[in-house]
Amino acid sequence: MVISAIALLALPMANMAHAQAPAQAASRSTTTAGQPTPSISTYRINPGDDLNIYVWGEERLQRQLKVLPDGTIAFPLVGQLKVSGLRPQDVEKLVSERLRDQYRGDVPFVTVTVTDTAGMSFSIMGKVRSPGVFNTNRYVNVLQAISLAGGPAEFANMDNVTLIRGAGDQMKVYHVHLGQLFKSGVNTGDVQRAGIVTVEPGDVIIVP
Repeated sequence: MVISAIALLALPMANMAHAQAPAQAASRSTTTAGQPTPSISTYRINPGDDLNIYVWGEERLQRQLKVLPDGTIAFPLVGQLKVSGLRPQDVEKLVSERLRDQYRGDVPFVTVTVTDTAGMSFSIMGKVRSPGVFNTNRYVNVLQAISLAGGPAEFANMDNVTLIRGAGDQMKVYHVHLGQLFKSGVNTGDVQRAGIVTVEPGDVIIVP
């Protein structure tokens, strides 16, 4: 299968779809008992996100909450929870565990939906047409991030793009090889070998 570089820049790709107003938890199938099946999402919650938390069969425990700047929420019978960096299904499990002492039998099913995202920011430095800090309300991959910065500048080395994530002992460095994607005759194998990663909040991308 042959695709053009322009098509690649416009390609939504599976990773980008995770945060398009995360419908990840909103579209759930239901079991025969009328309860939803557990959600599976790769989206990680950020401060400022809006969450809908619903304990099935307990209308008093349905809440629409905004994640505070410190990454926490407060939920009835549960108290303060640190949710920043967690996936919706992680929060479902956390709330269920905290509610266990409140019920003699099984804990009702808990669903967590991200109804609105606060957005995310990342930085692009080096040889791109418009370097700087970028804010977006959806997840993008490295290739899409560079396109937001106007694309590579003249003499940019697209075979040695670096993405830096975290700081100190938590720092991770990713090397992305995009050069072949800007040539004609690009195929799916080239895309797989490029090592395209999804950008996360706070990432720094350097194009030498």
